Amino acid sequence: MYNNAFYSYFRLQSFSLGLSFTEIALKSLQLITMPVLAVMTVMVIMPRLPQALASLGLSERITRSAQQVGTEIARRHLLFVLAGLCLMAFWPYVQPFGWTAPVTVAFGLLMGLFTPGDQKPWQRGVSLTMAALLLVWAAGMAAGQQGRAAAERTADHLVSRTAVVVLSTDRLSMPGSPGPLVEDLGKDQHYRYRYSQLRLLVQRDQRYYALPLGWHHHTGPTYVIVDDDNLRIELYPGTQPPR
Repeated sequence: MYNNAFYSYFRLQSFSLGLSFTEIALKSLQLITMPVLAVMTVMVIMPRLPQALASLGLSERITRSAQQVGTEIARRHLLFVLAGLCLMAFWPYVQPFGWTAPVTVAFGLLMGLFTPGDQKPWQRGVSLTMAALLLVWAAGMAAGQQGRAAAERTADHLVSRTAVVVLSTDRLSMPGSPGPLVEDLGKDQHYRYRYSQLRLLVQRDQRYYALPLGWHHHTGPTYVIVDDDNLRIELYPGTQPPR
């Protein structure tokens, strides 16, 4: 989801780029942020909080109070489910924090597993399955938001990315506004035409995906340059922003 959101911002399909499994996995790790780790830790520790407090050597009174609080939360797990469903009902108004809706419902379902009383195995199985699906949905939404945010940062700081200069024996068709700077080096030159003011987005095989300086999401073109015998691709450091 991260890669899809990032590259679709530049009107590219991540699957068509030929990204390796390792690259996709490394990009996915960007979803593991401190807030995500904090939420996961709370969800894991909450059901076992009394045991955790007892292992710390705290007094029995504190442990008993924590157990009572946990029991009360488990008994009211349907309130968390209802709160999450309400967030879904107001979906357009809770963006960009829509992922909190499935997380709240999943938390309620998981707390319901610790409700005093017997539960049938199929009920526990349904709750676990639904909670897992909701958490996967929430993770996908969060990854998509991170991918789009990263794409927006890339577009805002495009000048700092690797510069691409294309030298061609023939004039290339690179329409769009803004476009590259085109220079005619003279008919005596083997590579007569020079295209500059481009920045590299990604390179795969012999394809270079480049954006012109001044690129805008709604109107800017994304160039796919296929390297062959009639082209020479030169890469230079991008201009670093002032510190």
